[in-house]
Amino acid sequence: MRLALAFLVCLTMTVVSPAVAAPASKALAKLFADERAFVWREDPLTATGDGVRSYDDRLPTVTPAAQARRLAADEVFLKRLKAINRARLKPQEQVSYDLFQFMVEQRIALGRFKEWRAPFLSDSGFFADLLQLDSLHDPRTVKDYETYIARLNDVPRYFDENSANMRQGMRDGFTVPSVILEGVSRIVAGAQYKKPEDAPLWKPFAKFPDDVPEAERARLAAAGKAALERAVIPAYAKLQRFFENEYRPAARKTIGATDLPEGRDYYAALVRYFTTLPGATADEIHKTGLAEVARIRAEMDAIIKHVKYRGDFASFLEFLRSDAQFYAKTPEQLLREAAWISKEIDGKLPQFFGHLPRMTYTVKPVPEALAPNYTGGRYNPGPLGAAGEYWVNTYALNTRPLYVLVSLSLHEAVPGHHLQGSISRELQNVPTFRLNFYPHAFGEGWALYGEKLGEEMGVYHTPYQRFGRLTYEMWRACRLVVDTGMHAKGWTRDQALAFLSENTALSKHEIRTEIDRYIAWPGQALAYKVGEMKIIELRQKAAAALGDKFDLRLFHDAILESGGVTLPVLERRIDAYIAQARRGRR
Repeated sequence: MRLALAFLVCLTMTVVSPAVAAPASKALAKLFADERAFVWREDPLTATGDGVRSYDDRLPTVTPAAQARRLAADEVFLKRLKAINRARLKPQEQVSYDLFQFMVEQRIALGRFKEWRAPFLSDSGFFADLLQLDSLHDPRTVKDYETYIARLNDVPRYFDENSANMRQGMRDGFTVPSVILEGVSRIVAGAQYKKPEDAPLWKPFAKFPDDVPEAERARLAAAGKAALERAVIPAYAKLQRFFENEYRPAARKTIGATDLPEGRDYYAALVRYFTTLPGATADEIHKTGLAEVARIRAEMDAIIKHVKYRGDFASFLEFLRSDAQFYAKTPEQLLREAAWISKEIDGKLPQFFGHLPRMTYTVKPVPEALAPNYTGGRYNPGPLGAAGEYWVNTYALNTRPLYVLVSLSLHEAVPGHHLQGSISRELQNVPTFRLNFYPHAFGEGWALYGEKLGEEMGVYHTPYQRFGRLTYEMWRACRLVVDTGMHAKGWTRDQALAFLSENTALSKHEIRTEIDRYIAWPGQALAYKVGEMKIIELRQKAAAALGDKFDLRLFHDAILESGGVTLPVLERRIDAYIAQARRGRR
């Protein structure tokens, strides 16, 4: 039996007899199945990502009527959940109950603000995500190709519905801030392909797998070319005209979420969602961020002293940003360095984890169409059953310092997002929604904790790499300050840019893309530090309570073995782990 199940059985001392639990358990399982079936019908892209291929021939319907239908369904799902007696459920079912409640309640809470009126961020959104449709599908058979082609033909309808929603946002004053739209415009402009063969969506037709008979290939290629020529390429051209001629001129000139209709309530809801803490407030998080900035700065100063640098903090940051020794000369060099670092970390994992996932991962460049406005790296899990992808941004190499590459690899690959996400996807005997369930504070908090764990792993070999780790941690501390500053305290974009520039060694290009990301995605930046600090707090609590019985490998397994959870659920799980470890049981 998986450690996840063994641990969850110990989560509570309450023993529920099978006869008593059966009706509640059956009702809960039916609810979970009904919710997933509804989600897959409503969002075919999520279905594909979950490995359900029944809806691969279409894209979501995103009209206001469809949004209202989903909100009404969520209210029914929540009502059904609350009608189930949680106390009559088995311990592992109670965890699923709590996570499902958080998920649906948050969809309802944010649904009232109609976020679909602004369906994109600074580096992603409906039009950018579709550029990766080929890797999501990865067609292998004739039927796979036919559904892929059908989905390509659905792009114009999908784009038109999103544009109509954006027009409603323009009328309602709910738009993305105009100050970040230059970067978004580059993504839209970059998708203006002159011929099908130039588009990334053509890749499946450039080389067919062996399972596609030779006799079918010409027909499928012709149909794919027609879909790109007549549907996809014209849809992107139409979107660009709308974006440049209508949306950009009408976009709001303010940056704060509190400047939106019902903005203060909206940002407060986002803070609760991204931290998973019901009582979290912007003011408290802002103060925590300032305290963390001061603490980390003292550690950074110590490293500057250690390397005997003659100059102040600002000049040291400029040295790191400008000296050629810290930058790769070619994209291939950067990718090889990332791969080398990742393999070194792979070899350390058994010393720190009792359970490791079966699924592996690879290292790839950020797709060319996204790279100019993208972060330094990201993890792409792909659909269920696929190997993960650790993306490294090879655009503008003079802005991708090598001294942060160890931290980036620890965060995006292992023991960060790939390890956590793969363990979650390999859970057994849990409802399907939990396989891809991703509470941001847990997922991002764990990945940031993974950067710090790299110190114990011994994978930071130079003081500059250690300074890179601190600059990444400082970056996340600054996020607490600048996100709440811009969205709750009236900060300007220039104030936020200056604060990040003065406190981290991030390149000026990355600072711009990051601040624009926070402007477009209020609250998400809070998840990292809030989650990491909770995990560190729980580790200290467990170590103090268990003394010689504390086993770091078992602690890490206890953190990860139930997949993505909210911070309150995580704390209850670790309290139960401590209680069991005290009795010598696991």
